[in-house]
Amino acid sequence: MTKADIVNEISKVSGVERAQVQQIVELFMESIKDSMIEKNNVYLRGFGSFIIKKRAKKVARNISKNITIEIPEHDIPAFKPSKSFAVKVKESKTK
Repeated sequence: MTKADIVNEISKVSGVERAQVQQIVELFMESIKDSMIEKNNVYLRGFGSFIIKKRAKKVARNISKNITIEIPEHDIPAFKPSKSFAVKVKESKTK
């Protein structure tokens, strides 16, 4: 499912114009991104959490140049589904 599919589905179910729904979805996604850029996690009860994970410093190899490089510690965004959401997905029938 793409963002356009989500916008179409919400518009169809709610009766709100597609352009308005698209703007709301864009604003929702921007607010999550802005919050995470500021190092704040986002919790959506019954759905899941958008969290910041720390990646430890590590040494890697560039095999084409035959050198080792150090990748510094850094943060990455991650999604953790809620327990109820994960159970529903696990119990759903595959198509």
